[in-house]
Amino acid sequence: MSPLIARVFAVGLCIHGASVMAAPDATYAVKLLTPEAALTAAQAAMAHCRKAGHQVAVAVVDRSGMLQVLLRDRFAGAHTLEIAPQKAWTAASFRMSTTALAAETQAGKPMSGIRATPRVMAIGGGLVIEAGGSVFGAIGVSGAPGGEADDACAQAGIKAIADAIEF
Repeated sequence: MSPLIARVFAVGLCIHGASVMAAPDATYAVKLLTPEAALTAAQAAMAHCRKAGHQVAVAVVDRSGMLQVLLRDRFAGAHTLEIAPQKAWTAASFRMSTTALAAETQAGKPMSGIRATPRVMAIGGGLVIEAGGSVFGAIGVSGAPGGEADDACAQAGIKAIADAIEF
């Protein structure tokens, strides 16, 4: 092989090697809530609601909307077992609170059609669980009188695990 061809070949290998090294990874890692952390959040949300005199169901889902925990207090309405997971799923799916989604999807707004999507629950009570720029999942509460009360219970659940998920 001539010295010129050898140099061209070596430069080509360097360029190819640099492009391979600069290529993005083919996989990525995500952080997920442990079942214990999800349960702690759900229990804290329920305890907050009980103190306020509300009987609720609480659901915690992972970042993709898969159910991790579902708790129902003794006298919570039967509908709460369906609504709480839908609120959590909606918050996880849209990466926003269900209260904010409710405001953005009012009749006449550009995103109003989203309300017709199955499982979407555009009413208060669903909050995203996130820390350090990562979404871990979401929590949904159903059964308190109104979305603001459901949101307050969900927030208490997130607060109970905040120290454990901050990094």
